[in-house]
Amino acid sequence: MSVEFITADDHIVQSEGFLVSDMDGEKVMLSIENGKYYNLGLIGGRIWELAASPVTIAGMVEQLVTEYEIEPEVCEQQVHTFLKQLISEGLVQVKQQ
Repeated sequence: MSVEFITADDHIVQSEGFLVSDMDGEKVMLSIENGKYYNLGLIGGRIWELAASPVTIAGMVEQLVTEYEIEPEVCEQQVHTFLKQLISEGLVQVKQQ
């Protein structure tokens, strides 16, 4: 599936095969498969936590809007952009319903 066509109703879930640690409030990960290191940052780490079990992008945005001072439209755009990066790196998977 092309990451260009993910929708707010698609479910996102973490991919397996990563060592994840919390460093000063930021999530950092190591891919066992490719040896790459990722720093998801504070908000990116929260998005990663929300994807621990399948969650819609809309549900993720709704949760983030309640936790952070951000407009829903801006949050949705930023989450969508961030998730495209995670999908392209294989960190999360899209499960269409």
